[in-house]
Amino acid sequence: MVARRVVNNAIQAHWPTARGLSLVGLGYCTPYLGLFREDAERSIAFMPARQGVIHWPTARPSKAALVEEDRLPLADAAVDRVLIVHSLEVADDVQAVLGEVWRVLAAGGRVLAVVPNRRGLWAQRDTTPFGQGRPYSSSQLTELMRESSFTPVAWSQALWVPPVTKSLVLGSASAWEKVGSALSLPFAGVHLVEATKQVYRPAPVRRERAIQIFKPALRPSPAVRQGLG
Repeated sequence: MVARRVVNNAIQAHWPTARGLSLVGLGYCTPYLGLFREDAERSIAFMPARQGVIHWPTARPSKAALVEEDRLPLADAAVDRVLIVHSLEVADDVQAVLGEVWRVLAAGGRVLAVVPNRRGLWAQRDTTPFGQGRPYSSSQLTELMRESSFTPVAWSQALWVPPVTKSLVLGSASAWEKVGSALSLPFAGVHLVEATKQVYRPAPVRRERAIQIFKPALRPSPAVRQGLG
């Protein structure tokens, strides 16, 4: 609950509202999509097959679906924003996942990824929500986004509170976040990177292919040679 509250605050600092926008959550995003459920024009939770799917929202008609994360059931340029949580660190093919996110985002659309920090304490504990899969450094995330035709526009970190269950530590979570953010301490639990879709992807470099050129051999045929003899 503490981690959820802290990450929610960090997400809302990037996206205070989604009024009038269509939004998709990819991964295990249901604890955070509630921020935008009321004001977004449309919000859907896509949960990868390996994780399973849960009913969301709990007391309303479901807006969650089980999907293949590299084959999203949406048309091209169908949504305005994509929130990614608990997805990139466990994906089999991260480039394929981001390629699908790029495809379904409209021109000027934005993606916000919440990813475990490789240097953070939360990534070192298997019992925490962010202790699974492959954590990332900020430079790795930057390179990953750029290789997938996204332009990073904003960065932040969150979850400086240690992953312990002592009530004294959990009760002081707000203080941990304020101090960690003010001092830019390196052990935050998660990175948050917001990026925009590059409308024009760089053209792939074509390799030159060797072409065999046939030159005529200017030699007389055997019949001609016999006639000349």
